[in-house]
Amino acid sequence: MTEFSDSAQTMSLVAFTAIATITLLLCVMTGPDRDDLDEFYTGYRSLSPLRNGLAVAGDYISAATVLGTGGVIALCGYDGVVLALSTALSLMLLMFLLAEPLRNAGRFTMGDALARRMPGRAVRITACAVTLAALLPMMLVQLAGTGQLLAFILGFSGASVKTGCVVCMGVLMISYAAIGGMKGTALIQMMKIVMLLGSGAAVAALVLHRFDWNPGTLFDAAAEGSGVGDAFLRSGLEFAGGPYPRVDMITAQLSVVLGGACLPHITMRMYTASSARQVRRSMSWAVSAVALFVLVMTVVGFGATALVGRVVIARADPQGNTAYLLGSRAAFGNGVSTGEALLFTAVTTAIFLTVLASVAGMILACANSLAHDVFAARATKTAPHREMLLARLSALAVGAPTILLATQVQHRSLQPLVTLSFCLGASALAPALVYSLFWRRYTRTGLLATLIGGTVSVLVLMPGTNLVSGSPVSAFPEADFNWFPFTTTGIVTVPLGFALGWLGTVASGRHKADEQRRHYEAVEGRILAGAVRGEK
Repeated sequence: MTEFSDSAQTMSLVAFTAIATITLLLCVMTGPDRDDLDEFYTGYRSLSPLRNGLAVAGDYISAATVLGTGGVIALCGYDGVVLALSTALSLMLLMFLLAEPLRNAGRFTMGDALARRMPGRAVRITACAVTLAALLPMMLVQLAGTGQLLAFILGFSGASVKTGCVVCMGVLMISYAAIGGMKGTALIQMMKIVMLLGSGAAVAALVLHRFDWNPGTLFDAAAEGSGVGDAFLRSGLEFAGGPYPRVDMITAQLSVVLGGACLPHITMRMYTASSARQVRRSMSWAVSAVALFVLVMTVVGFGATALVGRVVIARADPQGNTAYLLGSRAAFGNGVSTGEALLFTAVTTAIFLTVLASVAGMILACANSLAHDVFAARATKTAPHREMLLARLSALAVGAPTILLATQVQHRSLQPLVTLSFCLGASALAPALVYSLFWRRYTRTGLLATLIGGTVSVLVLMPGTNLVSGSPVSAFPEADFNWFPFTTTGIVTVPLGFALGWLGTVASGRHKADEQRRHYEAVEGRILAGAVRGEK
């Protein structure tokens, strides 16, 4: 049941080649045709709410979500479902709390939003550094998993071939970001989310059909196939080996809810909406799409456990990253018709496109921040054509080292990198955005303390978690320098990020705080209500 037929492998290879060619052509056709910053960074804010919402959902549902969260559902049952729901809740938090003020405060990058109240290169450079620190681990996860994913689908095992796949995919993603800009990558995200939802919904329907359309029967069969009985349907299985499993689970959910929607490649999509009403409608579509995919992923994940078995899934990949594919393949049964082979090819192609689109969006966010916040935000005004050239070169400057690093970490467990990105989003970016957008007395010192302190605290604590060492499924199973008792750092670093912002503001003195309050009151109408939106 874990092997794919030769015809399925051939069809998948042909589909992968076709989709890579088509998407690259679309990027060339939709990319900016003149040196216009608004066109490159925001696509002239011309996307309709539906299309922008699909692009947001496409950016949000990364390959790590599809494969990693799907694997947790298949291996840990209830805990995986809670994790999947946390991703949807994170996007809802962005929708109700931050989306509209972000759109009003920012222009092209997160540095713009933070510098709206506190102009200066120090804020912009720090915002760029945190953007790179938060997105680089996630890009490595997507790229490094590419070789293993294609090897699993296409049936090859050579290390050099896997490395070649990583390099080719990386070059494609750099091309998407450099050529297509915001509009080109948005188009790829829309294609990706439509393919994911369409193929996933069809597979979920097949899974439910196998169990007479009765979710209860599916859950019971999954519990039986898990080998742990009713524990599969209760909380506690994912972190059962840790000293504080319940606290560990709450901390993990907190990191996902606060960190997921604050990552820069998600927030940059807020700047593509033409009005506050448009951004609200866009987020409504995005939340609906993500919630639907969470439902699909839950059915397919439980179906994989019920039809294939938890032991077989763990044997194929200890992290369960192949569970979504195994569940899709198992839904067809033993005899696979031509139509079912085509559907499976659609599933594998959707995942392939997910990897392409996810990293392209992240490279674009990093490149935009480097070009706009570091190189172009100087005393002398940078010409638009020069800034666009800098953005394209920045895509190469970000992408090339990412490809090199991905080839080095592809044989390690990638879970620490996913967790690192979410923890940085929750501990540094979330406090900085909340304080900057809503706290009148927040000062530059407080902002820098939040960004730098939150980032450093995560980077210091993460190596001590059991995701890095001290466990058979850790990144370094042969070593043991595990001293931090929790899987994620959020229980310490999230409160610390907020506390450092408060302490930095207090330490600035009353004069600075009052000055910031007056400045905030001058732009409050623009940030909170979008009044007299200005560009700078």
